Amino acid sequence: MVWNILMVLFFLTVPAGVLWLCRQVPVLGKIGPVLILYLIGILVGNIFHPPGMAQIQDLLSSAMVPLAIPLMLFACKFRKSETRSQLLALLTGLLAVTAAVVAGYFLFGKRMEDGAQVGGMLTGVYTGGTINLASLKVMLGVPEETFILLNSFDMAVSFLYLTFLLAVGIRLFRRWLPVETGGPDSALEESTAQERPYRALLTREGRRDAAILLGIDALVIGVSAGLGLLAGDNAFMTVLILSLTTLGIAASFWKPVKSRGQQGYDIGMYFIYVFSVVVASMADFRTLSIGSSLMMFVYLTFVIFGSLLLQVLLARLLRIDADTMTVSSVAYICSPPFVPMMAAAMKNRRVLAGGLAVGVVGYAAGNYLGFLMAQLLGLL
Repeated sequence: MVWNILMVLFFLTVPAGVLWLCRQVPVLGKIGPVLILYLIGILVGNIFHPPGMAQIQDLLSSAMVPLAIPLMLFACKFRKSETRSQLLALLTGLLAVTAAVVAGYFLFGKRMEDGAQVGGMLTGVYTGGTINLASLKVMLGVPEETFILLNSFDMAVSFLYLTFLLAVGIRLFRRWLPVETGGPDSALEESTAQERPYRALLTREGRRDAAILLGIDALVIGVSAGLGLLAGDNAFMTVLILSLTTLGIAASFWKPVKSRGQQGYDIGMYFIYVFSVVVASMADFRTLSIGSSLMMFVYLTFVIFGSLLLQVLLARLLRIDADTMTVSSVAYICSPPFVPMMAAAMKNRRVLAGGLAVGVVGYAAGNYLGFLMAQLLGLL
């Protein structure tokens, strides 16, 4: 019990310490708090294993993103000029994943006994999320051991994919692809580049504003969760994310919210920092056994990084800006809950709403695309 309390306090407070260090040490400030928290989470998750830690990780990781999404959207501004890039990112992301699955099937999947089903499940999980993977397992009659292996490999390789983006990918893609500039909300370092973004919480007025925003945030979450429950288990996550996004955007136009939007964004960012260290601590490399199904591991890795490469090439051809491309790739490969984390790492709130929209479309389409892909690959 004592260990559980200590771990909860650690996860909730370590972002504050990292933010302070990033302000005091210029080198750490350039690295960014998200990557530092990710590395801390890896160390903690692979060193400490107190009883009940898994339940704490699940609870905190599940709670932080719904708390953060409306708060971060409260401060967003929306421009019609971005619609083209967002739509192209959505379509090229779908194309990249499906093309990588088909190419990977001919290279690796054909050598597997259930390669067509695995290809279908990879299509579903990398256009939607884990909920689509579980649905397709039932729809395609996939054996339990295949599902467990695929899910384990997915968590491990997706973690490496995120680490690559946070460490070098964001900067690399901003060199290769256009960078959207020109508006106050498109600045790459607006909120988190402030010297003391949480200083307002030390004042009475700041605490009052934070309480108002958190109250509205709780209302948005309550309504969204209620709608998700009405939709049923299979559609819960899709409806939840869609409702959080829609209501968060709607609230951003309401004057009492709009005038306090910057503070809401900063509070939401803190929840994402907590999410970052918690989700990284869930990557326990002791459980990874690649040798048990090497071909499946290689197929899955090819789909993740092959689709990313293809999406970068299409983005360069169609002049999609780097951050929109990156966040849409994350929405497909890692699902919508990771979109706010990537927006925070890029220090670009502009891409948040578009990335969430891509992820919601992926959730909705994942089961259909996965089932159709399995049938198609079975004919090849």
